[in-house]
Amino acid sequence: MADKKSRKPAKVARKADKDGREQAIGTSASRLIDRRISELGEGRGEILARMRALILEADPKMTEEVKWIKPTNPRGVPVWSHHGIVCTGESYKNYVKFTFARGARIPDPSRLFNSSLEGNTRRAIDIPEGTRIDATAFKALVKAAVAVNGAPTKDVAKAKTGERKAMADNLRKGKKVVLLSGGNPQIAKGDGDAPVQAYIAAMPGWKSELGKRLDAIIVLNVPNVRKAVKWNSPFYGIEGQGWFLGFHVFTRYVKVSFFRGTSLKPVPPGPSKVKDNRYLDIHEGDELDEAQMASWVKQAAALPGWIP
Repeated sequence: MADKKSRKPAKVARKADKDGREQAIGTSASRLIDRRISELGEGRGEILARMRALILEADPKMTEEVKWIKPTNPRGVPVWSHHGIVCTGESYKNYVKFTFARGARIPDPSRLFNSSLEGNTRRAIDIPEGTRIDATAFKALVKAAVAVNGAPTKDVAKAKTGERKAMADNLRKGKKVVLLSGGNPQIAKGDGDAPVQAYIAAMPGWKSELGKRLDAIIVLNVPNVRKAVKWNSPFYGIEGQGWFLGFHVFTRYVKVSFFRGTSLKPVPPGPSKVKDNRYLDIHEGDELDEAQMASWVKQAAALPGWIP
């Protein structure tokens, strides 16, 4: 059933974290998807094979991946990426779900999206067995998703490099960081560990030590974590997968944001007006349950993250 001629040849790449979760890229991922299609057989297997072929036809530069491989999900989830995740293909009992990471920003004149319609970021297409989707309309969605992801430019890369150099110069010169409302440090946006450490160092009083503990827990439990400072807050995520956590200084507490918090067990206690978000507010003198924080961090990193 798999259209092997349509798959772009690529180098084998496979990696695992310390908990045994793996992700496969290129040829190794394509083989895993082949195997999954074969296991699903008629019905769902045919759906996955057909839609996969349409995805690769729509964008010949698409990369096939299999993410979130772990003991409870040994087959992982097929993922198609180009400058970030385009969509995923998850198999359920009687249907296959194709979730577009930035579907809310994609025009859908044919109204193919029929699931995850209330969120601000994703949109999905649930395809029951025996259902066929308009191929032309689906490929148009894929092309639009790639366009929304965009492509990094040399100018953007130069700008980010300049910001990092300026930040390093300021730190060497001992230049004080401006504290905004609530004592939140004003740190120039930038990717990598340096801006995050600058933010943590500038957190006032007891909050700086808390920031160090949070950062250490995250790095220990997600070795391949990606860091950045955005909107004067540290962000933590997985490359190509989005952001799973951030934190922000307020006058009396530090607010930890889990961007897919409603999917965590147990759900973090702080409610949010944003559908998927949950918060943990940590005040001075609060006992930080590091085991629970580590569990939340590992769970959050294994989920598709938030893509602004």
